[in-house]
Amino acid sequence: MLKVGLTGGLASGKTFVGEELARLGCLLIQADELGHEVLSPAGEAYAAVVAEFGAEILSAEGGIDRGRLAAEVFRTPERLARLNALVHPPVLEREEELMARFRQDRPDGIAIVEAAILIEAGRYKDFDRMILVYCRPEQQLERALRRPGATEADVRARLARQMPLEEKKKYANFAIDTSGDKEDTLRQTRAVWEALANGRQAARPKRVEPKCIKPKCIKPKCIKKAEP
Repeated sequence: MLKVGLTGGLASGKTFVGEELARLGCLLIQADELGHEVLSPAGEAYAAVVAEFGAEILSAEGGIDRGRLAAEVFRTPERLARLNALVHPPVLEREEELMARFRQDRPDGIAIVEAAILIEAGRYKDFDRMILVYCRPEQQLERALRRPGATEADVRARLARQMPLEEKKKYANFAIDTSGDKEDTLRQTRAVWEALANGRQAARPKRVEPKCIKPKCIKPKCIKKAEP
C-alpha cells in the first residue's frame, strides 16, 4: 500500500483535492474529521481538553465549541502546543487503525492522509509520497474568512504561524496550485493520481528539518476575491 501525505496551509484547498483523490479510488483519511471525533463528548480527548482549557470552551449542549477553543489557542503558541499534545495521539491511533484495515483489504491501494501540519510536526517521514496544496496568501485569507465564525484577527494569527511556502515545497513530491479555477485544480489532481497509480514518481527528494516558525514570517496582504 502506498501511503501519501496531503498537506497545505489554512484554506489552501486540501479538502477539495482530497475529495477528488477519494473519488478516483484512494482511501481518504481526514485528520480534521478525526479531530472532531476525539473531541466529541464520547471522544478520547474530550475530558482532558475540558480539564485543560476550562468549561468556557463548552457549548450550551455540553460539547466543545471549536470556535471558542480556537480563539483560546491560536494566538498563543504554547496553548496550541498543549492542545496538539492532547489531541494528536488519539487522532494518530484512529488513523493507524484505518490504515491497517485498508492495507488488509487493498494491499495495492493508495491511502491519503489529509492534515494541515504534516510537515511542521515531522510526520512527512511517515509517508511514501507528499502532496502540497497551495494558493496565493491573499486567497487563503479571503477563503478562510468565508468560514462561519472566522475573524480577521484569528485568521491572520494562524497564517502568521505557518511555514513559508518555499520551505514546504522542499518536502513535496507533488505540488498542486489551487489559485486558478476548479477545473485547473482537478486537472492537476488527476495528473498526480495517475503518477501515483502508475508508479511513475521518482524517489522522494532529500528532506530537511523544519525551521522554527515565528509569527513575523508572513505579512498579510490585501484581500482579493478568488474562487478555489
